Amino acid sequence: MTGETVECYNCGRANPAWAQVCRSCGVPIRPGAAASQSSGPIPTDRDSLLSIGATLAAIAGAIVLGLVLSGIIPDAPPLAEVVETPEPSLSAVPSGSAAPSEAAESADASADLLGTITFGTGINQADEVLNRTDTFGPGSGFCHSLQLTERFRVPRIQEEVLRVEEDGTLTEVQERRGSNLDVDRRSRAGAWCAPGGADALIADWGAGTFVLRDYRNPDTPELLAEAQFTLTE
Repeated sequence: MTGETVECYNCGRANPAWAQVCRSCGVPIRPGAAASQSSGPIPTDRDSLLSIGATLAAIAGAIVLGLVLSGIIPDAPPLAEVVETPEPSLSAVPSGSAAPSEAAESADASADLLGTITFGTGINQADEVLNRTDTFGPGSGFCHSLQLTERFRVPRIQEEVLRVEEDGTLTEVQERRGSNLDVDRRSRAGAWCAPGGADALIADWGAGTFVLRDYRNPDTPELLAEAQFTLTE
């Protein structure tokens, strides 16, 4: 052993003359040996090892960061769970008009009844009204006929009269039980005129709009027909 030293051409560190590789960086001292060593599949020089170490550290850091973020950030919902709120479609909005009056409702229901009432100022021998009208004033006659789709099958019918108030409600002015009209049970039609004409009705009920209703079977009243008329002063 001698005290001679050899300087490493890679890192510049002094090494004993007999050393085969640098004690500092591990690179072979002799250039021929370095060339042979560097040609291997695994690099052994310091810079290469540091580079490989830095790369592995970066990869490990990325893996750890991904694991941390996966526990913090919630997964996005699958497409099937994304529900869009439908935009409201344009639809008809009911107007602010008042609810149908009782008179209007009864007029709609009359389409399903068995009979039809017709008004006029007189009647003929065939029980048909003359001078058809639904408005009556002083000095005019007041008559009406009732035509059924089937026979009366009873000897008499009953009538009631109701006033149509300004708010659409109905007020009884003639009670059903107080008005009995004779009919032919085998017939489908009848006609009657009010004694005293329209003048007598105006005197009793006053002017306004009224609803006339005809019934049969007093014990279990069956509405046969209804219609509106007007009295004027």
